[in-house]
Amino acid sequence: MQYFNHVKKHFPEVKLDMVDHHSKVDPHIGAAEVLITFGPHVTNHVFEKAKNLKWVQALGTGVDGIADQPGLRRDVLLTNMQGFHGAPVSEAALMAMLSLARDLPRSMRQQAKRKWDRFPVKLLKGKTVGIFGVGTIARELAPKCKALGMAVVGITSAPRQMEGFDRMAHRDTLEQAVRELDFFVLLTPYAPETKNIVDAKIFAAMKPGAYFVNLARGGVVDEDALLRALREKKIAGAALDVFAKEPLPEDSPFWDMENVIVTQHQGGFFDGYPRFALPVIEENLRKYLAGDLKGMINMVKR
Repeated sequence: MQYFNHVKKHFPEVKLDMVDHHSKVDPHIGAAEVLITFGPHVTNHVFEKAKNLKWVQALGTGVDGIADQPGLRRDVLLTNMQGFHGAPVSEAALMAMLSLARDLPRSMRQQAKRKWDRFPVKLLKGKTVGIFGVGTIARELAPKCKALGMAVVGITSAPRQMEGFDRMAHRDTLEQAVRELDFFVLLTPYAPETKNIVDAKIFAAMKPGAYFVNLARGGVVDEDALLRALREKKIAGAALDVFAKEPLPEDSPFWDMENVIVTQHQGGFFDGYPRFALPVIEENLRKYLAGDLKGMINMVKR
């Protein structure tokens, strides 16, 4: 509603319709030229019915759920949000690592039972973290990890020197790179070349005491392999914010695993999000209405 009201106020000449679920788009989508949405909120039938669609403004950085829908025509422009997820997602990664190291779920279970049970925890200081995906978020996360006394390894398809990283490893050497990690943080975007790239071989190569944190996309991970690795204690635990199917089904085994922390795709979602996203929408809508399509920002190459 906040996005709808803002656009309505600043662009009174534009006819706007809003729905809260993709099943309700049919009366409106056929005439729509512009669609503003989060990727997880749409399905292919939305694009199949969008015969007049010319531009999609994604409200997130990731465009999976949009760009990979077969119904989205190749001539439709696609823009996204970039540049302001560094702070929230890097903080989410720190929260995940600290919670795993200190076994916060165990303390929460004890609190629910009103049971006093002290146990030793692990430190981040002196540990090695690997960050797979070296973009805006990683550039903020790496120095924060260094400030906590961690060694930081970047894993990327384009290794280069960057502040906050002790060294870089190529994505093609992922299986070898994870062997030394105490924490493996996944930030790489979902793409055909990264689908299920973190698979059984990767989990088998990790230390039994290592932790896995996924703040990227569910499709980058072979979730069946992850489940086996967690059940068989091939890794110590995981913090999972994203999943191949969202919302995570109620019967998913991840919900009940004591060595897993589940959050609900919260990594980049924070109370100030619209303050950063709305200027992008305004800028692009003004350029679109003026016919300046080349001047639109955050254009996604398809």
